[in-house]
Amino acid sequence: MDNTGIDNILQQLQSASALASGTKKQSNIDEIASVNFSEKLKSAVDQVNNAQLNADKLSEQFVTDQSNVDLHEVMISLQKANVSFQSMVQVRNKLVTAYQEIMNMQV
Repeated sequence: MDNTGIDNILQQLQSASALASGTKKQSNIDEIASVNFSEKLKSAVDQVNNAQLNADKLSEQFVTDQSNVDLHEVMISLQKANVSFQSMVQVRNKLVTAYQEIMNMQV
């Protein structure tokens, strides 16, 4: 599985945090604004979904003995799906925390 979508989202969050704290210069605002956050987030969620669908498909094939699927392939795909889901949960937690911090800022 390719974790570049999640890595990009985390990098964007770090850049936005640095900009909000004043450690990043104004010239970098254009760089942050040019990245489409929603597309990156959707791509990351799709990658997690695909990993889970692949794991489900392999486990179903193993149980029904439809194809030549080994147990270790099934277990590896299930672990990949689990790790990708847990990573997505952590990204969600970071997004919620960032949202709460922004909402608590005084204007």
